[in-house]
Order: sequence, then structure tokens, then C-alpha cells
Amino acid sequence: MSRIGQKPIPVPDKVKVAVQGPLVNIEGPRGKLNHTLPDGIVARLDGKTLLVEKKGETRQHKALHGLSRSLLANFVQGANEGFQKKLEIQGVGFKAALAGKNLNLNLGFSHPIAYPVPDDIKITVTDNTNILVEGADKQKVGAVAADIRAYYPPEPYKGKGVRYAGEQIIRKEGKTAQSK
Repeated sequence: MSRIGQKPIPVPDKVKVAVQGPLVNIEGPRGKLNHTLPDGIVARLDGKTLLVEKKGETRQHKALHGLSRSLLANFVQGANEGFQKKLEIQGVGFKAALAGKNLNLNLGFSHPIAYPVPDDIKITVTDNTNILVEGADKQKVGAVAADIRAYYPPEPYKGKGVRYAGEQIIRKEGKTAQSK
């Protein structure tokens, strides 16, 4: 029994939800999202709540029930409020800048890195070292933030690199000179 799948999804006033068979369209102030439900899972709109139901009692139906409900809840929240991830750059000479539809990163390599920003993602750079990734799709926001972080993940000796805001890096002690 999926406890998550049984919870109703409240739909805010600003968000419009349309269920057309297995396709669920969600539109709000932050953007339009759609999701195709897997076989055996149905969604229906009951006033201002969205309900997700399963047709069978198989193991797969139970698993997909909770997953589908979570995805639809994230889409409703994303269309209404949006999602964001904050990144910090640490290191001498490490910086970021926006140039049109590209995010230029100087991370100590011999060349700058130009990351093309997807259309439905908004990136803001403050103080050359703080990056804010915003968008309506939670998965895409997380993927873009992970892609940017992957160019230079924080290293444990000096702590420099691209990290999530508030991320704790466990530092290691470097080599020490041995006395004879």
C-alpha cells in the first residue's frame, strides 16, 4: 500500500490542471509542464485537488502509484512557485559570468568553460562566485546544477571548486615533511 500515492495533491488557484487520459497538463505562473502517466495509473481532478489512483494491486502498480503522485506534486509546485539550486565557487581566480545564453566559467583550466543554458532554466550570477539556477521542472534544475558542479567538484585538500550552497566538504590533511 502506497501511503504517498494516496495523498491528494492540492492545486493552488494560480495553477490550471487538465487531465486528458494518461496525459496531465499543468500550467502556472512559472511555466507549463506535462506528464504522461504509466499504464495502470489514472489521475482525476476533484475540485481543487488532484487524485492519483492505481488500477491494480501488483507490485509494479504500487511502485508507480507513489512515483506518479510525487512527480505530479512536484510539477504542481514547480508551476506555482518554481525550484532553485544555489552553487558557490571557491578558489583563487575562479569565477562565473553570464554571456547571452552561455554561462562562462573560469575554473583554473587553460580555457574558459562555456555552458549553454537550457531555454526553460534561468541562471543568475552574483559576486562572480554565486550561481542561482531556477526553473519550473525540479529534475531539470537539479540536472543543470549537477552539470555545472561536475566541471570542478570540490577537492578535499584546499576545498576549492564548485559546491552546492551549504555543502560541507570533509578536508584532508596534506603530506608532512618527515624528520630524520
